[in-house]
Amino acid sequence: MEIKYLCTMWGMEQPTLESKLNLIKDTGFDGVEMQIPHNNVEQKMLGALLNEIGLDLVVQVRADGSTVDQQIDSLEKELIRTLDLKTLFINVHCGKDYWPLVENIRVISTAQNIASTLGIKILHETHRARATFCTTSTMAIIKALPEIRFCADFSHWCCVHNSLLQDQQDSIDRVIERSDYIHARVGSATSPQVSDPRATEWKEAVDAHVRWWERIVKHHKNSGSAFLPICSEFGPPEYMVTLPSTGKPIADQWDINCYMKDMLKERLGNLDSL
Repeated sequence: MEIKYLCTMWGMEQPTLESKLNLIKDTGFDGVEMQIPHNNVEQKMLGALLNEIGLDLVVQVRADGSTVDQQIDSLEKELIRTLDLKTLFINVHCGKDYWPLVENIRVISTAQNIASTLGIKILHETHRARATFCTTSTMAIIKALPEIRFCADFSHWCCVHNSLLQDQQDSIDRVIERSDYIHARVGSATSPQVSDPRATEWKEAVDAHVRWWERIVKHHKNSGSAFLPICSEFGPPEYMVTLPSTGKPIADQWDINCYMKDMLKERLGNLDSL
């Protein structure tokens, strides 16, 4: 099984799309996750550049709207826009943390049906403010829609549940077996993003996340998957902690995302040991 290492384009400061993609490729990443341009010319340019440079693509789609119908309309339009691009799959953010369960299930179920009709694969990211914002909501969604597949971003749950999820193993297990993509960002009991995963004070949090990711890798290896993508997804300010008044980040986002790739290549490199 191949592990594909992707990088988020979120927060990159290079002046052009081409320079961003070339930097991602030159630094040893296999692909990129991003929201795609709404301009048709720019979207065609993106497809050509990805093909020329040799990068895989995961498209992030965020459902807009404060009602189920608004989000369904948004999702349908955004999913259709991905059809002209070669993607590994689509990473979807949908629902609301304050909606009743039945409304979150309706929007997710409809998104699944739209994707099936279009012939594309979608994953639902575990994410604050969305339908999957916490373990309780997500377990109820799994019960209603057992076929659901996830992008596992456990950093959000650590923050929501004010812990490293030590007492929620069953919920972790049920998401791990349904996860086809990993967001490699490390959260803590008080934040969805630690200040710097290289700092020794975050070792416990880093190790907890790596153990979850190792289990996803092992599950895919044992299931005979051809590949598993992992995206370095540490974000810029305001996810990145900044100094008071100046707004200066206390660490370099790009350096951290490259570190996460290199660290995981080392720790996950020997699949036979997992």
